Amino acid sequence: MIKLRSGNQMIAEGAVQAGCRFFAGYPITPASGIYKSMIELLQQRGDVALSAPDEISALAYCVGASMRGVKAMTATSGPGWALMIETVQYALMTETPVVIALVQRLGPSTGGATQGAQGDVLLAEYCTSGGYTIPMLCPSTPVECFELTVLAFSWSELLRTPVILLTDKEVGMTTETVDVGNLSNLSAASRIMSPGAQNSDGHLPMYNFLKTSDVPPFVTIGTEAKVTATGSAHNKRGELKKNDAETLEVLKHLEEKIKQRSDGLAIVKRDLEPVATTLVISYGITARAMKEAVAIARSQGKKVSAIHLLTLFPVPEWQILRAAGTATRVVIAEENFSGQYRSVLASCLKNKDVVGVNKVGSMITPAEIVEAIL
Repeated sequence: MIKLRSGNQMIAEGAVQAGCRFFAGYPITPASGIYKSMIELLQQRGDVALSAPDEISALAYCVGASMRGVKAMTATSGPGWALMIETVQYALMTETPVVIALVQRLGPSTGGATQGAQGDVLLAEYCTSGGYTIPMLCPSTPVECFELTVLAFSWSELLRTPVILLTDKEVGMTTETVDVGNLSNLSAASRIMSPGAQNSDGHLPMYNFLKTSDVPPFVTIGTEAKVTATGSAHNKRGELKKNDAETLEVLKHLEEKIKQRSDGLAIVKRDLEPVATTLVISYGITARAMKEAVAIARSQGKKVSAIHLLTLFPVPEWQILRAAGTATRVVIAEENFSGQYRSVLASCLKNKDVVGVNKVGSMITPAEIVEAIL
């Protein structure tokens, strides 16, 4: 069945498909389509969708709902994300699953509400004190919006972590034809729940793991048993501590549970040319220009490979290095001033000639990418 859908609509439909039962948001362009669709879809199902008074409250409501065991999501753009950062860190520290759709627009500050950009990559990923890895997925089409939203819920639930679904104005608001009949079989995983075994004092351990890479089973808050969920440094019981060995182990665990699964979280699309001299890397809306640019370059006899990143973090490093292969030149195209993701890849591509195709104020064209390909 063919329908007209925007990326924002498909994110909402993907969230419902994944089992999301709670949404709270504050309308902000270009993410308002998600807000509108979630309010309509969840209320039709008898689930909960709230219009929050601000972005701080929106994410806090979602974290609270998730602590009660419900799959939850919010959506925002750059200015709203800036307000949410404290609660993002709280969700990370308390290991509370939540999905946050971040639809980028031109910044900084209030920026341009109706102008697209890809300038929130570093702000979104490196918002935590301590530099913890927050899994980040980045769709480029409405179909990918649906698929990656379902996947984001799986990652969030199974890893007990916030997950960022990073899109941009063009992907979120552009309406395209979608064959929705091929999407209905997707499903999302649910968190592993604690069997509810209490300690002798009636306390349920919220962060109970053996190895630092383990994901502790989730304990629902609001039952008769005592559960402690704190954003402060804590031991496995949730008790506030400073720098005792167990507390430091918990802090290490927050990163290790992601790091040890990074290979399985690497989602990319490869279009590889044998003995390529140039590799082009992109994501989001610019990946669509990259695809056309590679076709043009090959028609001109150039040996070029491409890798379209659907996972931005954890960095799919080994996938990128393998795609680079024989290439001596790597072109990274992204719609921001400085090449934000290029700066992330600099260390793993240090033996290559790395160049950026960057632009602000309008989308990068295929011709501009072709010009950078050897």
